[in-house]
Amino acid sequence: MASTTDSAGIADMPSRLEQLCIQKGLKMTEQRRVISRVLSDSTDHPDVEQVYRRAIEIDPHISIATVYRTMRLFEEANVIERLDFGDGRARYEENRDEHHHHLIDVQSGEVVEFTNEEMERLKERIADELGYELIGHRLELYGVRKDRAKSMKTSFKPQLPRTE
Repeated sequence: MASTTDSAGIADMPSRLEQLCIQKGLKMTEQRRVISRVLSDSTDHPDVEQVYRRAIEIDPHISIATVYRTMRLFEEANVIERLDFGDGRARYEENRDEHHHHLIDVQSGEVVEFTNEEMERLKERIADELGYELIGHRLELYGVRKDRAKSMKTSFKPQLPRTE
């Protein structure tokens, strides 16, 4: 069965993110639908500028201000997550049920998502040994591909988010 598209050029079938927004009670305007589709279709971790560039390919009437407002709304509704990979840009991804971590290539900017059961057991054991029940964590690894590591001339120091 072929899907049809609406006047904005997006598929009639709601994206996973759009469905989540509807479940959370958000009003889904056509522009929000476009932005949710862009985020759902992303295989990377786009920043607001990248979301904007992709959205205007679908609907050239979307403004950068609309994208910023929508991203903030989606973040406040807990349907997307803001990520800080130390490059000075906030990146975004859909909040998903499956837990994962990120490995960031500091030369190319590529972000690799991964899971590791041994690491999951280790974090639980560490928390337990220190007398804590773990309620959450975030892990980001920074690296350089082994075949390029020897040619790396500068040392990378990520701009870690402040905890205040």
